[in-house]
Amino acid sequence: MEERNKYTFGLSSSSGGFSFGNVSTRPFGGSVAQPATSTTAGTIDDLGTVTTVTSAETKSLFALPAARPELKSQWRDVKWTEEQKTSLMKTVSSYKPSCEEVTQARILLLGPVSSGKSSFISSVQSVFSGRVTNRAMVGSSSTSFTKKLQSFKIRDQKGEDPNGLVLCDVMGLGDGEMTGLTLHDILSVIKGHVPEGHKFSPDQPVRSETVGYVKRPSLKDKIHCVAFVLNASKVLTYPTGLSTTFQQLREHISDLGVHQVALLTHIDQICKDTAKDVSQVYKSLLIQETMKKAGALLGMSTSYIVPVKNYSSELDLDVNTDVLLLSAVDHILQYADLYFQDSTPQHTGLKLDKIEV
Repeated sequence: MEERNKYTFGLSSSSGGFSFGNVSTRPFGGSVAQPATSTTAGTIDDLGTVTTVTSAETKSLFALPAARPELKSQWRDVKWTEEQKTSLMKTVSSYKPSCEEVTQARILLLGPVSSGKSSFISSVQSVFSGRVTNRAMVGSSSTSFTKKLQSFKIRDQKGEDPNGLVLCDVMGLGDGEMTGLTLHDILSVIKGHVPEGHKFSPDQPVRSETVGYVKRPSLKDKIHCVAFVLNASKVLTYPTGLSTTFQQLREHISDLGVHQVALLTHIDQICKDTAKDVSQVYKSLLIQETMKKAGALLGMSTSYIVPVKNYSSELDLDVNTDVLLLSAVDHILQYADLYFQDSTPQHTGLKLDKIEV
């Protein structure tokens, strides 16, 4: 009998926390045994790992501060103008990977169900299309609408050649025992083994016999940067064990040499001032504190995290929303380029004399 994938994540229904280890194949959301060791409930260690606590303690642990007056100046310097939007669009449109082997940077979006991955893809496409569009199918239920690997090339409103950015969407994490995504499959996507359109199933992990399996992926087949996506309005209620899951997942991704960033979506749902005017995002102490909580959950410095507002009910574009979305894309591409720099052979300029034999 073929050996099942040994690296999996699962959500324990008894504790509300995630666990990771050498267990049978189970997706995010499956019921697995808890780790043999644990630390004091409700504490955070030096790595930012949040230990398992009860649902009541979760709210206390991740409690955000009461509403505070907005800051007088931005805690990140952003220009909210049409000129800035135009400049960012030009930067993203003209982007080319610093590696001759590839023409586009492939970015994988990873996050829990309803985090806003597909909405982010549609929102970015909307900016370049000049109108609000839902190119990536977006669901509204508690289960992931996306079931397969889908890659979206971003084109402008004239439908010309796509720019150097490809956003890759997969099913959300924590869908349930029969639909969840395993670590094995996530790493297979990042390594470039998974064919476009592959439908994920915990009962059929990606393997060499999978139809379309890429046995020897080239650099252009691989993922060049991973963007974790978290819903700002759910940071309080994510299972605390998810912190351990994210950080262990990040360790495996880092071992592949892939840089990671994070997007904090739905910021308009936690700050009424930002909901009215997106340009207030970097004056909001509430959003700043939520980003810190998201950073603790991911085990990631807030310098890697950017807030965004996706288009949802709007029919028209908003310049401030566009600037925020484009700033996020520019942020992602900077880290994708670090991957290409690391992947490009470094020439020292030294010449070796020919050895005669």
